[in-house]
Amino acid sequence: MGGMRIAVTGSTGLIGSALVRSLRADGHEVVRFVRREPAGADEARWDPERGHVDRAALAGCGAVVHLAGAGIGDRRWTAAYKRKIRDSRVLGTAALTHALAGLDEPPGVLVSGSAVGYYGDTGDRVVDEDSPAGHGFLPSVCLEWEAAAAPAQEAGIRTAFARTGLVVAKDGGAWGRMFPLFRAGVGGRLGDGRQYWPFISLRDEVAALRHIIDTPALSGPVNLTAPEPLTNRQVTAAMARVLRRPAVLPVPAVALRVVLGEFSEDVLGGQRARPTRLLESGFVFQDPGIEQAVRAALQ
Repeated sequence: MGGMRIAVTGSTGLIGSALVRSLRADGHEVVRFVRREPAGADEARWDPERGHVDRAALAGCGAVVHLAGAGIGDRRWTAAYKRKIRDSRVLGTAALTHALAGLDEPPGVLVSGSAVGYYGDTGDRVVDEDSPAGHGFLPSVCLEWEAAAAPAQEAGIRTAFARTGLVVAKDGGAWGRMFPLFRAGVGGRLGDGRQYWPFISLRDEVAALRHIIDTPALSGPVNLTAPEPLTNRQVTAAMARVLRRPAVLPVPAVALRVVLGEFSEDVLGGQRARPTRLLESGFVFQDPGIEQAVRAALQ
């Protein structure tokens, strides 16, 4: 990419903040959309639930990266929090894409967040971007989330859905909660450990998002996962090796159900997802293996 004006939602999250740093380091102008009052010229106001977007701040943007959404694993899944998970994604995407579609000169590309949870629990079955949606709460959210971007697609904006896996990072996300446990020697597999975990390092996640922006042939769903997903048992063993700590204390499935409620079914399930479109477009992973991804997170 040459110097470009790029709008980013969800810019304070794990992925968004890393993406903003990467873009700015390369000389791009980044406009961060925030829910509070803007604190500087590089911020713009939006209220996704109410459908308000500062359209003036979108003017001149060559690309938009939309990552906003309530954390999936941040709280127990009450009916109210499930509604927040859904609304923060679906209503936010609808508000943003309606605003983009109404611009006199819309951006060339929208990269809209999604998740490999789209496929549901796939067991041993390999899935890629051509595979159908699964069943359950998260697949239904992903379906609505991606469908909400229709105004951008209808306006001729190249739209890609970044179906992200589990991001390996020590300071945020699900992996950020695991590192302290493993360092303390109390990490272990979840349930029987046979569920597949489609992981990706944080630096590969950021590089893949930028690759999508810069690759005109990429549109529609794009899996952002390492080339070969591993089981939770294999991931646990790799964490133990890298951190040089034992990993002998498995977390029983019944305990997860007590602590996490309905979300435990997604923790105990998984997706054997592969990034077919990313690889076919020429993307090269810096951290294709789990030990590489864990070591990158620790640097």
